[in-house]
Amino acid sequence: MANANIRVRFCPSPTGNPHVGLVRTALFNWAFARHNQGTMVFRIEDTDAARDSEESYQQLLDSLKWLGLDWDEGPEVGGPHAPYRQSQRMDIYKDVAEKLLAGGHAYHCYCTQTELDDRREAARAAGRPSGYDGHCRELTAEQVEAYKAEGREAIVRFRMPDETITFTDLVRGELTFTPENVPDYGIVRANGAPLYTLVNPVDDALMEITHVLRGEDLLSSTPRQIALYKALIELGVAKEIPQFGHLPYVMGEGNKKLSKRDPQASLNLYRERGFLPEGLLNYLSLLGWSFSADRDLFTIPEMVEKFDIADVNANPARFDLKKAESINADHIRMLDVKDFAAACEPWLEAPHANWAPEDFDRAAWEAIAPYAQTRLTVLSDITANVDFLFLKEPVQDEASWTKAMKEGSDALLITARERLGQADWNDPESLKNAVLAAGEAHGLKLGKAQAPVRVAVTGRTVGLPLFESLQILGREKTLARIDAALAKFAG
Repeated sequence: MANANIRVRFCPSPTGNPHVGLVRTALFNWAFARHNQGTMVFRIEDTDAARDSEESYQQLLDSLKWLGLDWDEGPEVGGPHAPYRQSQRMDIYKDVAEKLLAGGHAYHCYCTQTELDDRREAARAAGRPSGYDGHCRELTAEQVEAYKAEGREAIVRFRMPDETITFTDLVRGELTFTPENVPDYGIVRANGAPLYTLVNPVDDALMEITHVLRGEDLLSSTPRQIALYKALIELGVAKEIPQFGHLPYVMGEGNKKLSKRDPQASLNLYRERGFLPEGLLNYLSLLGWSFSADRDLFTIPEMVEKFDIADVNANPARFDLKKAESINADHIRMLDVKDFAAACEPWLEAPHANWAPEDFDRAAWEAIAPYAQTRLTVLSDITANVDFLFLKEPVQDEASWTKAMKEGSDALLITARERLGQADWNDPESLKNAVLAAGEAHGLKLGKAQAPVRVAVTGRTVGLPLFESLQILGREKTLARIDAALAKFAG
């Protein structure tokens, strides 16, 4: 049953190129919100000035728009909880930190990094948990003054309650964390800059987020956030603790988590190769969720109608590029041919096209498009598949020539040229019969006979249906290219 009170958020940091794992997280939040007629909040976590960039921020916005993952509140849309960039909310975090200190939920910690490292090492050696040991929890006024006199600067640390924390993860079920495994943690740096550990839950609280769906790598921080929420509720900052669901890792090669450094992790790669947004989203949705046991291909509206966070699998999901390409190819074939032709247009122009703009023949393109649609895996494949129509001479790939032009191929081409010259060029079947007859005259089946013709005319050993391609190219150009191939043999 739909729940219009559901509020989810997608809150990336604007660092580097968008990652497909990040997109999967955005997709699951978006689908969950849309399925429930809830609210999708898009928030930018840009408090790390050293790593964040305006270019990455713009890429994030552009990527979500390209994918069709719209948002109800956030940048460019606005909303009741603006601003939606953390860099513009610093006064809010400072105020909350002061309330936490005043309420006894946080304290100043003067420990140096060297002291922390030494005590952690000693704890590990003694077989104890190596997290923060609470050294500065109960400092006297004299101790504080002494530290200040030394010139020490303090961070603000949240005071974890001495209690076991249990919550029900929407993906993983009931989880329990004991206090010795969740020590006090920093929420404000010594220079006054708030940390993710503070700003993320504070924003979720103030933006009244009801469900936090995020990556498994953040699971260990959840008990800390739950304790912080309880403090924020006591202080009147938060109304309730959201429900958490931790999404499975996306795995790359060698059973390792897909990282930003992996070539196949970059969203831009798929966009540049000509994946359809629908095809990519269909595949990414399968990384941890399934439509049904016997169906991997579906539209995004169908996904939204079916999506339930309870159906997400907790096990890691492996990214399979070949399956992603296969699903994208299916989505290409699902397009109306006019929509397909329009989607290919960017790859028929500079810088992708290797022909002069004035040599592009729109009638030829519209004629070949239905045949191309059945063969493409990604849209960028179209350029090499149709360039023979628009180039004055085909691309002559020497490897293709060597593969197709065996001994006797010149004699076959002479016969094929003669038969094609007599064929009915209004009928691809007539062109096929001409090449078939030429092959039979030389003791070859159609597959062997058409290979030299294809390379002579298109320059490549594989491509679109040959006889439809010849018909669209036309009698004059086809025969001229066979003549050019024969001249190459003679030379």
